Amino acid sequence: MTQQAQGKQTASLLASPEADFPRWYQDVVTQAELADNGPVRGTMVIRPYGWAIWENIQAGIDARIKRAGASNAYFPLLIPQSYLAREAEHVEGFSPELAVVTHAGGKDLDEPLIIRPTSETIIGEYMAKWVQSYRDLPLLLNQWVNVLRWELRPRIFLRTTEFLWQEGHTAHATEADAAQYARRIHLDVYRDFLERDLALPVLIGAKTDRERFAGATNTLTCEAMMGDGKALQIATSHELGQNFATAFGVTYLGQDGQRSHCWTTSWGSSTRIVGGLIMGHGDAAGLRVPPRIAPVQAVVVPVREDDDLLAEAEQISARLADHQIRSSVDKKGGSFGRRITDLEVKGIPVRVEIGPRDLAAGQATLVRRDSREKLTVPLDGIAAAVADLLGQIQQAMFDSASERLATRTHDVRTVPEAAEAAKTGFARLPWRTVGAEGEQFLAQDALTVRCLQLPDGTLPDRADPADELMCVIARAY
Repeated sequence: MTQQAQGKQTASLLASPEADFPRWYQDVVTQAELADNGPVRGTMVIRPYGWAIWENIQAGIDARIKRAGASNAYFPLLIPQSYLAREAEHVEGFSPELAVVTHAGGKDLDEPLIIRPTSETIIGEYMAKWVQSYRDLPLLLNQWVNVLRWELRPRIFLRTTEFLWQEGHTAHATEADAAQYARRIHLDVYRDFLERDLALPVLIGAKTDRERFAGATNTLTCEAMMGDGKALQIATSHELGQNFATAFGVTYLGQDGQRSHCWTTSWGSSTRIVGGLIMGHGDAAGLRVPPRIAPVQAVVVPVREDDDLLAEAEQISARLADHQIRSSVDKKGGSFGRRITDLEVKGIPVRVEIGPRDLAAGQATLVRRDSREKLTVPLDGIAAAVADLLGQIQQAMFDSASERLATRTHDVRTVPEAAEAAKTGFARLPWRTVGAEGEQFLAQDALTVRCLQLPDGTLPDRADPADELMCVIARAY
């Protein structure tokens, strides 16, 4: 089967991303064996391949969180309703999404319990116990858990009633220290992971008052452009001021002998990143997984069922593994074309094909998933060749996504121009031109201000005057 024919066969399994992007997305989730819908509306069953991708995402983020000084902990799934009621803006923001347990153990509960939508309230309760003096600060915590927010329009990975995430929560002695740490998490953890490991460029900025997290004084966001030009909010960091510290009595005794309320932050990223991976890198043939997070970086494919070819494929895989390249051997058998189709849908970065002529010549064919380019290499140098190719693919995927972001982001001057530009990508214009009134007008057409930036695209300081800020407008998931 020719390379062109293989591509047509792969594409036939999926809807066209140009003609029906939502259907294409669901087809990829199914055909790549990432996840299935759960038995309860809005839940999902993550399949082994999808879970392996999530594990690598977790590992990349978790390592960065620990380098930033935070420690992992665990807090309960069930939260007393009275905890949420202590922070009025917070409970109001989450009220439509809450799932409440009122009956358990065969009787009505004395107090309803909330299945955690996020953990600011319960962690605030325990911070109040654990923080006594300035010596206990900063307190830097993170947890990897599931949360539940009742979702009316679920889509696997993007919006589900139950999803997995990490949520960080910190307490600081000063507002400046809290703000600095929230920025550090945003830049050194989230942006660094998304761009280096996920190969997905992001716009960074602050949310408007309308879009800010309930109970926060400032919300920072990472916004990525998907293949259809829409925006996906992938990670957020929140400065919570002293709102939660006041509600839960999180105070410390300072060096001056005075007791003060702490300044707190929270920050999180979730399985939505998997949705960003699909929509940010996928093509008509399915997934394209960046090598750094790929569960299998190279798959060795005997072109037909043959004991000698299979034995050589096993040796190649072992050689790759010795060089810390995650590899496997395709042993499914059957039609070569269909096997290639299945592997392409899964987005494995490099395919190592070996046939009888290759074996006789002491060589193999390397095929890039991102560009489908082919390269013939000698077997004795295959590990070095694959390692080099993986580095090239990682960079090429980032460059491709960066080019899309650049070419489909348009600087405009008016709100109507922004609305027109946001039909196919992002629009960028001065925030003073839009303002709260323009933001409300855009919302009527399902357009949102994704973030506020300084003119050079960097994170703003809240002390900067609003007329120096630029805003990014887009349709969003």
